[in-house]
Amino acid sequence: MNSLELKIPPPAQFAITAAAMFGVSKIVPALKFTLTGSTGLAVGLGVIGLSSGIMGVTQFRKAQTTPNPKEIDKATSLVTSGIYQYSRNPMYLGLTLVLLGWALYLSHFLAFILIPILMMYIARFQIQPEERMMTQKFGQAYQNYCAKVRRWL
Repeated sequence: MNSLELKIPPPAQFAITAAAMFGVSKIVPALKFTLTGSTGLAVGLGVIGLSSGIMGVTQFRKAQTTPNPKEIDKATSLVTSGIYQYSRNPMYLGLTLVLLGWALYLSHFLAFILIPILMMYIARFQIQPEERMMTQKFGQAYQNYCAKVRRWL
C-alpha cells in the first residue's frame, strides 16, 4: 500500500473525483435531488475553497518554500501563520470544498459519497507521508504545531 504514497498529484486526484462525480450523476439520474438555492451555495463553497487554496499557496510563497508535496525535502521553513493557523492543509481543504460545491451543483446523492472516500485517500496516501517527512525535517516544532492546529479544520 505504501506504493501509492505521494504518487498521484493532489490536483489530479481531485480532477478524477470531480469527473467520477459527474459520471455517477449521469449514469444514475434517479438519485438526483432538488434543493432550492443549491447553485448559489455551490458557487459560494467553490469561492471559499479556491480562496483557501490560494491563501495556502500564497503563504508558502511568502515564506519562500515549496507548496509541492513531491518536493517536501526542499521545504525551507515551517509555515504556521496566516491560514495555517486554522488548518494544516488549507490547499486540500480548499479542493475538498470545491468538490462539495460541485456535488451541490450536480445535486446528486452519489456525488456526495465520493468526497469522504477521497478525503480518506488523501489522509492516508498524501497527508500521512507528508507529516512523516515534516516531522523528520522540523522535529519538535512540527509536532508542537500539529498539537495546536487540526489537520483539516
